[in-house]
Amino acid sequence: MRALTFHGKRDLRVDDVPDPRIEQPTDAIVKVTSSAICGSDLHLMEVLGPFLHTGDVLGHEPMGIVEEVGPEVTHVKPGDRVVVPFNISCGHCWMCTRGLMAQCETTQNRKTGKGATLFGYTDLYGAVPGGQAEYLRVPQAQFGPIPVPSDEPDERFLFLSDIIPTAWQAVKWADVQEGSTVAVFGLGPVGQFATRIAKHLGASRVIGIDRVPERLAMAQRHGIETLDNSDVDDVGAALIELVDGRGPDGVVEAVGMEAHDSPFGKLAHGIVGALPDAVAAPMADKMALDRLGALHAAIKGVRRGGTVSVSGVYGGEVDPMPMMEMFDRGITMRFGQCHVKRWIDDIMPAVLDDADPLGTLDLTTHHLPLEQAPHGYDIFQKKQDGCIKVVLQP
Repeated sequence: MRALTFHGKRDLRVDDVPDPRIEQPTDAIVKVTSSAICGSDLHLMEVLGPFLHTGDVLGHEPMGIVEEVGPEVTHVKPGDRVVVPFNISCGHCWMCTRGLMAQCETTQNRKTGKGATLFGYTDLYGAVPGGQAEYLRVPQAQFGPIPVPSDEPDERFLFLSDIIPTAWQAVKWADVQEGSTVAVFGLGPVGQFATRIAKHLGASRVIGIDRVPERLAMAQRHGIETLDNSDVDDVGAALIELVDGRGPDGVVEAVGMEAHDSPFGKLAHGIVGALPDAVAAPMADKMALDRLGALHAAIKGVRRGGTVSVSGVYGGEVDPMPMMEMFDRGITMRFGQCHVKRWIDDIMPAVLDDADPLGTLDLTTHHLPLEQAPHGYDIFQKKQDGCIKVVLQP
């Protein structure tokens, strides 16, 4: 089969690789019909590259048609159309039964000290081949795959694999209530959905923050108030001024480790990225610094006693944090990978609604064949050609 594979820093290729096969009785094989490029995939090109190997298959936002199932898979069958969550979880362990699927104890990576295994996401998270390919082996398929109707475009459901549940969890964890004011840092795919979800769940005012014109315009198209952070010197202070001199009740930080306005963190990433992988990997795992511009602005912009919900991915171990400000202002912070299946029953009515309140069909800007996946990564990372979301069709 054809698949997108890693061949070194910023070197991606579409190659022939062996077809996946059933290896465990809880496996399924899915013929991929669409697979999106995630913002988290871009971290593999820089910060997390040392944990990849030549030939690793990337991608963790796939959907498709079930081709084959193991004998212990009963809730889906060949011919079913399914979305595959990015985290691989069993559904029955202590963590999963408490709604913490991203910490699944069956697939947890104890050797590396990390949570549940992820598709296409480095040695740190299990080194399971990903879904930017023609076919995908799905472990723990007795629980993971999400059946969806067969008579709608893929993108009506594709983003249930990651970014819609990630945005939903981020908004829920920002403690959004009816009438709340919410700010969302970063209007990439997760941020776009977070603004729409906050509005859908009853926020009275939603402010999206970014500097990319196409992203700002997309948010405005969905009735979101926007703040161009290139127009202000201090985003946190600007937010407080915008919202009653107090600041928003909740803030979603959907930027993560590659934020702008973080020159020292960017320099550290560049230095580590230039080292041989054998040297860079332990440094990235134990001594890494992140670009914290967006996170610090979120902490300083939320109202006193408010909540900061962090869905942007971070990888640092020695990051400095404004502890006095966090303590004095009495804020609550919540972090973490999304527990995808925890939220699906809550989300599905909105996704199935013909009015499309979450705008699932208004996010993708680029549809590309799998063979052009390296180009898709390039324009997504560089924010070229108005690129906000890339969907690959194998």
